[in-house]
Amino acid sequence: MTKHHVHVVGSVPLHDAETTFKTLSETLGPYLLRIPDGETGPRLDWIRFLEPVFADNPVFEPTDEEFLVHGNAGAMRRYRLKAGTKPEDVQLGNLMYADNAIESYKVFSRLVEAGVIPAHCRFQVDFAPGHSPCRAFVVEADRPLVEPLFDKGLKGEIDRIAAAIPHDKLAIQFDTASAVFFHLERGVPTHYGETKDAMLKTFVAQVVNLGDHVPPGIELIYHLCYGDNNHKHSIEPTDMSDLVAFSNTVSAQISRTIELIHMPVPRDRDDDAYFTALQGLRLRPETQVSLGLVHHTDGIDGTRQRIAVAQKYLNDFMIASECGFGRRDPATLPELLRIHATIAEAG
Repeated sequence: MTKHHVHVVGSVPLHDAETTFKTLSETLGPYLLRIPDGETGPRLDWIRFLEPVFADNPVFEPTDEEFLVHGNAGAMRRYRLKAGTKPEDVQLGNLMYADNAIESYKVFSRLVEAGVIPAHCRFQVDFAPGHSPCRAFVVEADRPLVEPLFDKGLKGEIDRIAAAIPHDKLAIQFDTASAVFFHLERGVPTHYGETKDAMLKTFVAQVVNLGDHVPPGIELIYHLCYGDNNHKHSIEPTDMSDLVAFSNTVSAQISRTIELIHMPVPRDRDDDAYFTALQGLRLRPETQVSLGLVHHTDGIDGTRQRIAVAQKYLNDFMIASECGFGRRDPATLPELLRIHATIAEAG
C-alpha cells in the first residue's frame, strides 16, 4: 500500500516533454498527482531562459554587474533601465511560460488518451515570481519598478494557460525560492523591508497576489526553496521556522485554496532541531505538505532517516527532492527515481 505520494518539483534532465511524461509515468505514475513537462531545453536551468525578456528589451541596457546566487554558481548578467525611461514605457512582452505550457499540454493530453499518463494526474506548470528573475537580471535600484510589472506579465501568462487548458487538468506552481528565503534567513534590511517581519509581509503579499489570480478549479502549489545551483544552497537554513511562518501567513491571507506546499530538507539535516517548527504549521484543511527530503547521495537509508525524524512533528506528507532535477547529471536520474518509488511504496 502506498504510504507517500511523490511531488516532482519541475525540471527533469531529459530530451523533451514527451520523454519526461513517459519516464515519470513509467517510474512514478501510481505515486504522482501531478506531472510537469520537465522544463527541458533552454528552461532546464530554471530562470536563465528569461534573460531575453531584459536583454532584448529596448528599455534595458546591459551592465558590468553579474549575479551569483553563491560563490560557485553560474553568473547571470544584470540589466538596468535606460536613462529617462518612464514607468509607462516598460513593457516586458512575452514571458514564454504560456507558449511552452500550451505546447506541452498537447503532448500531455495525447499521452493521457493513450493510457501512458495516469488519468488521475494533472499537468503541472511552474512559474518564478518577479522577485527571482529580477534579482538575477535587474540592478537593485530598478527592481521596485520592474518586479510588479513582471508579476503583471505572469498574470497574463496564467490567463492564456487557463483559457487553453481545462482547469480540472491543471496545477500551477509558484517557485518561491532563494530570492525570498535568503533574505529571511539573513534578516538584513533590503528594499523589501527593514526587518525580517517586514520582508515576510512583502514577500507574502507578492505570492498571495499571484495565487489569488489562479482561477478556481486549477490547483495551486507553492514550492519553497533555498536554491540548488551546482547543488548548493544560497544560504544554509537554521531550521524550518521561516518556511513554516511563510506558509502559515500565505494560508491565512489567500482567498482561494492551496493544494500543496513543498518545503526543502537539506541532506545533512536529520536532527530534531531542523524539523521541530513543523509542529506550528497552521494550514488550510485542503493543503498537503511535501517535504524535499529525498537525496540521491545517501539514497534510501538517508531518506528514511529524515522521514523518521519529520514524522515526529508532521504525521502526513508527500515526498520529493529539495528542488528540480534539471541541474543534475542525467545518468543519476534512474537511481533518483528508483529511490522515490521505493520510499513511496514501502515508506
